[in-house]
Amino acid sequence: MSLIVQKFGGSSVADAESIKRVAKRIVDTRKAGNEVVVAVSAMGDSTDELLDLAHQVTPIPAPRELDMLLTAGERISMALLAMAIKSMGYDARSFTGSQAGMITDAHHGAARIVDVTPGRIRDALDDGAVAIVAGFQGFNRDTKDITTLGRGGSDTTAVALAAALGADICEIYTDVDGIFTADPRVVPRARKLDRITSEEMLELAAAGAKVLYIRAVEYARRHGVTLHVRSSFSNNVGTIVYNSETTSPNAPIPISSVPEAAQSHPAATNGEPVEEPIIAGVAADLSEAKVTVVGVPDIPGKAAQIFKIVAKTNANVDMIVQNVSAASTGLTDISFTLPKSEGQQVLTALSNEQTNVGFAGLQYDDQIGKLALVGAGMRTNTGVSARLFEALFEAGINIEMISTSEIRISVVTRADTINEALRVVHTAFGLDAADDAIVHGGTGR
Repeated sequence: MSLIVQKFGGSSVADAESIKRVAKRIVDTRKAGNEVVVAVSAMGDSTDELLDLAHQVTPIPAPRELDMLLTAGERISMALLAMAIKSMGYDARSFTGSQAGMITDAHHGAARIVDVTPGRIRDALDDGAVAIVAGFQGFNRDTKDITTLGRGGSDTTAVALAAALGADICEIYTDVDGIFTADPRVVPRARKLDRITSEEMLELAAAGAKVLYIRAVEYARRHGVTLHVRSSFSNNVGTIVYNSETTSPNAPIPISSVPEAAQSHPAATNGEPVEEPIIAGVAADLSEAKVTVVGVPDIPGKAAQIFKIVAKTNANVDMIVQNVSAASTGLTDISFTLPKSEGQQVLTALSNEQTNVGFAGLQYDDQIGKLALVGAGMRTNTGVSARLFEALFEAGINIEMISTSEIRISVVTRADTINEALRVVHTAFGLDAADDAIVHGGTGR
């Protein structure tokens, strides 16, 4: 008997018919002799609708009360799903995040998990029931308040439960058939990956790939949880996300609802793992802005001063570029990217310290797009950067910033060229599939 954690997103439980379809999939997994724990999101776009409602009442909702409001969405879907499973003759019990033992810090809206004590979940499984857990929410022991985990919180809930319960696998269900080499809504010929390392997935998630949230991938990697990303609209094998340091890439997949011939890892050939591809995928992100600190004295300590000021705002800085100083003035420019939502507070903080730091001015640009090329095979293959830059040059797309790591190359371009950049780079690295990808639900979650 395997213990399988399954997570279903909002598009998978968008209405009553979808909930019944998901319930049947869960029952099929239970019939196969597995213990099943399910983390579920709010139905469809109900979380966004609740947010809109809150902002109609007040422009700045109280964080504690907003968390109380937003957790209602998952409570509705967990109870309806448990009812649907019970109607099919199988026992199911629904649990809120606090009942499931999801202990968090006190940061409303973006709480982090500090402990998982799934005693009631384990009791339900021992009694033969399917445990349905409301995703996205937890409980702080000190304040006794309900908290939410932020965007992608249901993914993180599922992974945390899988780690705490020692699950054999954590299945993340969405409206596409797995993880693709690019967003199939932008690149129709994107190709589904059979497997990807957690290291590569972390880079893709950080670069804007939304099929998995970075916190969930980080948690899975840290605690040795193998993920299987697949569609709730088909029984096809999806994509395995595994830790290359601890897990064999051709290990068997302990999942149900997949033809028996597909149970061994799809990337195995004659029992031997095939060589890793050079490029795992391409991702784009339009959520960042660029701040340029103009006319910075090119002397030791000035960059440290600037980024200490930025750090005090808790802004998440991504790419950083410092220009060569002009010989005539001894001044340089320092540019960095950060989430648009944090741009104004950073500009304010820097403006307040302009005299102390001694820079000439600030520039803010929120019409940028970031493209990232990711692949573990880049470590041992030459010419990757040249091919990337040539593809963008031939498409007439200008590069404004460049950042690299062992397995990633990121560039910043204009926001209105990012989709074209994604498509030309995808083609240039031979990632196009023969046919268009199927997107079942249309939201990516």
